[in-house]
Amino acid sequence: MSEPSLIRHTGWGYFPIAALARLPFAMMVVGVLTLVTNATGSIALAGLTSAATGVGVVVAGPLIGDLVDRFGQRTVVLPVGLANGILLALFPFVVMSDPPGGVILLAAVLVGLTAPQAAALSRTRLVGITRDRMSDDRRERTMSRVMSYESAVDETAFIIGPVLVGVLASFVAPWAPIAMAALLSFAFVTAFAVHPTATMTTDPAATRAPIRAVLSGPVLVVVGATFGVGLFFGATLTSLTAFAQSVGHGEQSGLLYGLMGIGSAVLALMVMLLPPRFPLTLRWLVFSGILVLTAWGYATAGDLGTVIVMLCLMGLGVGPTLVTLFSLAGDRSPEGRSATTMTLVGSALTLAQAIASAVTGALAEATSASVAMLLPVGAALLVLALGVVNAVASRRALATLA
Repeated sequence: MSEPSLIRHTGWGYFPIAALARLPFAMMVVGVLTLVTNATGSIALAGLTSAATGVGVVVAGPLIGDLVDRFGQRTVVLPVGLANGILLALFPFVVMSDPPGGVILLAAVLVGLTAPQAAALSRTRLVGITRDRMSDDRRERTMSRVMSYESAVDETAFIIGPVLVGVLASFVAPWAPIAMAALLSFAFVTAFAVHPTATMTTDPAATRAPIRAVLSGPVLVVVGATFGVGLFFGATLTSLTAFAQSVGHGEQSGLLYGLMGIGSAVLALMVMLLPPRFPLTLRWLVFSGILVLTAWGYATAGDLGTVIVMLCLMGLGVGPTLVTLFSLAGDRSPEGRSATTMTLVGSALTLAQAIASAVTGALAEATSASVAMLLPVGAALLVLALGVVNAVASRRALATLA
């Protein structure tokens, strides 16, 4: 009798639930940016508000990961998801009541603090099930497929999220994307929390490495590179918003941003087809190099048509890079610290996106959209540079073992 597949362990229903549970987070940053831009007319305040959301996510992310490692996903995710839905539902009322900027920023921080981290926790579930319930001869290939699938779903969510924001903001109202995110949080984050897989890998008596083990060099270089990808996302989104405003299409920035995710999602899925002789260390270098080249093309584009083309091409680098980084994070997570490691990596992505949104928004308002469009190049260079650091460190580690 053949060994049960991963899907036999999780059930088919898990995958659409876990995918849709990511949408509130995927819509959050773009939705906040769009709503505050339209309500206040200030791209700088909108960037700061997106940054405040990200800061909340980063502060809470590692704490949520640690609590999950200790008490299990269901106990933590259910109340957090419900609180996030409530705060998302209230956010448009806060912004549209014309409060001081500080009140808007505080509301955004609270939204971020309750972000349920569905993407990181889905990876943690599937990695845990693969490690605990699959045989050695199937584990490595299944793990590769899990990371490719998860990254592709993330990218797809980040396509659908901004597109939903653009469509709802354009055809309904600027507050509609945040309202939709609240509804999705109530429905699908709750379903994700109560799904049977939430308890399949929880063992309170299991050995857990100390938290300092998560802060080892091999993990931190991955966290740093993921931070660079977050800088790339935030700088691209905010500079694109400024560019779209400058050409009279500000409400469509979410739709334009979604174009980058098309190639990204396709390439993320195709990573599982890459041969083992194309190792993760080399993939990091190759795909981040593509990211640098396409970011430069985006920065030097002079018209909307060229920007659209370069956004599509940029996805060819960012998707596989994310698959590689999350695969390395899964491989390098210390014993019993999978959720902590994944939420730390996810928080780095969000923090960087928040910082880049604030800096890029201020730069765009103080100078021009064309100047702000240079910032993604610097972010891509950071990811490539850390890929070089990782390659050198990996080679030295192999030499030491030899």
